Amino acid sequence: MGSDDLESYEADLRLQLYREYRDVSRMFRFVVETERGVYLANGVETTSVETGGRPRVVLDLTDAWVWDMYRQHRFVPHVQITTFRDVAIEELAHDDLDVAKRLDLEQKPSTGRGPQPDQAPPDAPEGNATP
Repeated sequence: MGSDDLESYEADLRLQLYREYRDVSRMFRFVVETERGVYLANGVETTSVETGGRPRVVLDLTDAWVWDMYRQHRFVPHVQITTFRDVAIEELAHDDLDVAKRLDLEQKPSTGRGPQPDQAPPDAPEGNATP
């Protein structure tokens, strides 16, 4: 296997991993980013510990998916991450979790120019009808 074949193989693995991430991300509540990787999880607990004057962050993830193209099983029940570096934890917003969208309660912006073409005109007050 030549270096071009290896690069092509790794590019295919990265593309498959991205597609898997896109497909499974809707199943998870949080995305966690560290210097070593990206994780999806439904539960995240953080603990800050002082070690030798340096703050250390311990993350406990439950019901997780690990971004690692060489890992055979990416779904894991528990992951513990310890790091001295930055951690980003973001709660994912899913359309199906947005109650306003599900119930069609979103407010449509008003242009102030009267009824829009897809809106019915307001009823005229009774007694003020013109011929």
